[in-house]
Amino acid sequence: MNLRRQLLLVSLLTLVLPWAGCQFIRETETALREGQQQMLAGTAQAIADSLAQFPAEFLATRDEGVFGATQLYAHPLEREPLLDGYFSDWSVTASSLQTLRGIDGPARYVLGLWRQQLWLYAEIRDDEVRYASGADAFDADADRITLVSAGEDGRTTEFIFVAEAPGQLVARRGDGRIEPRIAAHWQDTPAGYQLEARIPRQVPGPMLGLTVHNAGTARNVVRNSTFDGARPGRLVTPSPVLQSVLRGYVQDGLRLVVTNRSGWRLALAGSLSGGGRGSGAADVGWLRYAYDAILEPAEETALAEPSASGREQQGYIGQALNGDAATSWFRSPETGRAVVAVAQPVWSGTVQTGAVVLQQGTDAILSLTSDALTRLMNFTLLATLVAAGALLGYATWLSQRVRRLSRGARRALDDDRVSADLPSLSASDEIGDLSRSFSSVLGKLGAYNDYLRTLASRLSHELRTPLTIVRSSLENLEHEPLSAEGRRYTERARDGVDRLKRILNAMSEASRVEELIGNAEPEHFDLDRVLQSTIAAYADAWPEHRFRYDGRAADARLRGAPELLIQMLDKLIDNAVDFTQPGDEIVVTLDAGDDHLSLAVTNAGPPLPEKMRTQLFDSLISVRPGDGGQHLGFGLFVARLIAEGHGGRIVADNVEGGVRFEVRLKRNS
Repeated sequence: MNLRRQLLLVSLLTLVLPWAGCQFIRETETALREGQQQMLAGTAQAIADSLAQFPAEFLATRDEGVFGATQLYAHPLEREPLLDGYFSDWSVTASSLQTLRGIDGPARYVLGLWRQQLWLYAEIRDDEVRYASGADAFDADADRITLVSAGEDGRTTEFIFVAEAPGQLVARRGDGRIEPRIAAHWQDTPAGYQLEARIPRQVPGPMLGLTVHNAGTARNVVRNSTFDGARPGRLVTPSPVLQSVLRGYVQDGLRLVVTNRSGWRLALAGSLSGGGRGSGAADVGWLRYAYDAILEPAEETALAEPSASGREQQGYIGQALNGDAATSWFRSPETGRAVVAVAQPVWSGTVQTGAVVLQQGTDAILSLTSDALTRLMNFTLLATLVAAGALLGYATWLSQRVRRLSRGARRALDDDRVSADLPSLSASDEIGDLSRSFSSVLGKLGAYNDYLRTLASRLSHELRTPLTIVRSSLENLEHEPLSAEGRRYTERARDGVDRLKRILNAMSEASRVEELIGNAEPEHFDLDRVLQSTIAAYADAWPEHRFRYDGRAADARLRGAPELLIQMLDKLIDNAVDFTQPGDEIVVTLDAGDDHLSLAVTNAGPPLPEKMRTQLFDSLISVRPGDGGQHLGFGLFVARLIAEGHGGRIVADNVEGGVRFEVRLKRNS
């Protein structure tokens, strides 16, 4: 992974900032919400204490359990409905309708209380509506709805609603008498029929039940009472006294609910203000999802609404009805609306009579945290982009400096002479220190390389005179009378002098070649023609070997020194002759490329050792086995100098059955 990508990944560490900020916002929101809950809990305790003085209002709707029936609830109505058999003008929602399960399908009903009037609405699914014949309320073949009433003494009264046809109808008691104080309206629907009735509150007793009879069915659809004589349950109605007390505690954005011991709602006051996040910047888009993600999970806001059935059964309210204070909070991910709720038990002495519930919206908290989140997200986004951009720019600048230093070091080592001039030498940072260290090393390497380049000529010059003295002394010593042992030592000394002379001649040759390359006047010539005449001369020089020239270049014009190229070829041919047997063939080929000529010499022989292929063209390197160290290894070194002097390069490679040396020469050298 390059430096730019590494620093770009490092820039991702800036994401720790938004994470820490989100944790801070979450803790802040939690602390503010808990503070609000504590405040509401104190208020709820104060209200519960004030409601403790009204135990009769709670016990008036108690379910004694004598009749074993479920209670009915009468919703308070904001306005009087129109008696027309329709529900659309009722001030309660359709979710307030309770369901009765029957044979033909579900039946729904709701009870309402307007001033001193009890209202009943029922809608029944019936595939076949059957009307009574005449005014017979006990017609078994007619559909009917029965309201069962019971007094404190346990005596029951039935109010039967049966119609001869759609429209207004009269209610009859169980004994067949007409009840003129009750008004009702029967309305047919495509799915069955609807009944709406207005009943003075003093007509029925404190306990009510409802039954539905569909003619032609085997069973009745029953709620709170059955036809086998079971009694109805106590009717639950809101308490005007408790409602009046609650109004004194109403504040903006605060909703208060009072329930009896069974959870039935006796009073409701106030409303929750605000519809969500308001004008905060986290209302829409990704900020809203980010906001929802960092907050603690909560129940859906709809669960905080008063129950449409009139009986509060939420978990935290149930905990309060069991005698323990409880808190909860609700939030809607769609709207962002959140509600904090507390429930406090109401005690009258040692008897728990009910519970008081306080709910308040968290608009202030949401506004605070959403604004903080908006600022955090905007700042984080800007900071991350700036940090990533700065690090990316810095990484680009730094990688360019390192790359320039790498290219400079490569050029310094690729040149014939080592150069210590590298970029960033004057920089005061670590890259500058590295560049200066490289420059120092390259300077020492260049000085040593120059020393090695001139070493051959210096040794050749310095050793030639003492070598001449030694040789002449040995020649004079040969004319002196010597013993056999002395003559043997003299011959060995003469052989050593001859070998030293050959070394000095080879070293002098390499030095002369370097000088010739530097001083040669390049000329244009046809390399193909030069090679043809040269190969013919090789056949005369080594008649025991076969030479073949394969000139494939259509255009072999080259600019250089032909005598030096012939000397280079001499070294390659001499090397090929040494590794081949008499009768073997040595092939010289010339190919042309787009901008170069390729001269190759292929001969049979043992393959090159893998580890020597890169060192083969250095001075004093030889891979000739069994020569006793007689070969000095300057031939291929001279060939490399000439090839590089013409802007080319020389390589060696193993081929099938032998070795191939190839020289690539640039045409424009």
